[in-house]
Amino acid sequence: MSKKKGLSLEEKRTRMMEIFFETKDVFQLKDIEKIAPKTKGITPMSVKEVLQSLVDDGMVDSERVGTSNYFWAFPSKALHARKCKLEELKKQHAEGSQRKTVLQQGIEKAKVGRQETGSRTKLQRMQPTGGQIMFLLSRGGPRENLALRKVELIKRLEYQRILTTLIEVFDQFRKCVVFFCL
Repeated sequence: MSKKKGLSLEEKRTRMMEIFFETKDVFQLKDIEKIAPKTKGITPMSVKEVLQSLVDDGMVDSERVGTSNYFWAFPSKALHARKCKLEELKKQHAEGSQRKTVLQQGIEKAKVGRQETGSRTKLQRMQPTGGQIMFLLSRGGPRENLALRKVELIKRLEYQRILTTLIEVFDQFRKCVVFFCL
């Protein structure tokens, strides 16, 4: 005895779109409610819900003419929607890469005025790298301890970053005080 597994909503949506793309026709709700169970195996009770979700997502067009509602979706519209999405993603990628170059230039400009101090380099050497953190986390022990160790290591890392910043600020303050006292 094999039980038939019901279709997921995503499978129903795909099959419903196949009906529109294969026939390239305009349907009323009652027509789709007849065709979908026979050809694609979508249960009659869920046809209206699936169709409404496709209309809400803009994949199927609908229009009310008189007292009837008509539904349609053509492959050319899906292709056009994909092309528009691709163009939008390309535009976002271009903007992101441009922003990245601007930020990298800003980093380079910020590095120009800074000088490496002994205390700063010493603190940077003390900060654990990602590989060191993963090594410390994987040294064994129960999983609960791993989560606690990870949280503890993240806190330590943040604490070291704060200390580095405070030391730099204190060093700059010390230089200013020495400069103004002279």
